Amino acid sequence: MKIITANVNGIRAANKKGFFQWLDAESADIVCLQETKAQEHQLDAPEYYPEGYHCHYFDAQKKGYSGVAIYSRQKPDLITRGLGEGFEDMDAEGRFIQADFTRDDGSKFSVISLYLPSGSSKEERQQIKMSFLARFEKILKAMRRKRREFVICGDWNIVHKEIDIKNWKSNQKNSGCLPEERAWLDQLFGPMGFVDAFRVDNQEASQYTWWSNRGQSWANNVGWRIDYQVVTPGLKDDIKSSSIYKDERFSDHAPLIIKYK
Repeated sequence: MKIITANVNGIRAANKKGFFQWLDAESADIVCLQETKAQEHQLDAPEYYPEGYHCHYFDAQKKGYSGVAIYSRQKPDLITRGLGEGFEDMDAEGRFIQADFTRDDGSKFSVISLYLPSGSSKEERQQIKMSFLARFEKILKAMRRKRREFVICGDWNIVHKEIDIKNWKSNQKNSGCLPEERAWLDQLFGPMGFVDAFRVDNQEASQYTWWSNRGQSWANNVGWRIDYQVVTPGLKDDIKSSSIYKDERFSDHAPLIIKYK
C-alpha cells in the first residue's frame, strides 16, 4: 500500500506546476492533500478527480483558504468531514477528513488528511494552534482505544527534533519549533503510542518537507520537516520504505511517500 501526503499550497496552482501528471505516474493507493485553497465547485477540471480514485474534499468556508482532500483506489466505507462538537472553529477552516476502510482480512483501518493550524502569522493564531493541540489530544487517545489502525497524514506545522530542522537554535522562539509544541509531539510519539512512520525507515539528517519562499531556502536546503504520516503502533512493522519527492517543485512543501506491506 502506497500512501502519499502533500500540502499543495493551492490545488489549482499545483496543477499548473504538473502535480497531477506526477501523481498519475506514482500510482498511489491513497493520496492525502492539504491546503487545497478552493471550493469543490471551483474544481471543474478532470484533473481534480483522477481516474481510478474515489475523491473526497472538505473545504474551508472562507474562499481560497485551507481545505483538505483524500483520494483512494478502494471505496471508503465511510467519509467523515470535520471533527464535530468542540471543533466548530477548526471545521469551518476545513482541516480534517477521514476515510474508513475494511481490509481483505476483515480488519479495519482509517486514513486521515490533517492540516494543523499554523501560529506563525500572529500570537492569536498561535493560541488557537495550542488550543487545537489540547483538544485534538483527546481525539488521538480515543483512536488508540479503537479496534482499528490509523494513518494520520498531513501538515502538522511542528518539527519534532533538532534533526528535523536546518536552523535549530535560531528558531526556538518561532511557531513550529517552540518547546511546548515539540513537547506535545514527545507525548504523541511517547505515552500516546503513535509512530512517526518516516523515522522508522529513515534516520538521516537534512530530510525536510517544507522550505520558506524567502531567500534561497530551497536551493540551500534550509528546511523543516513538518509533514508526517503518523500511524498507530500496529502498523509500525508494516512500514517498508519512505521518501520525500524533491525532483520537481509543486508547492513550498514536498510530497511525502510511504509504502506499507
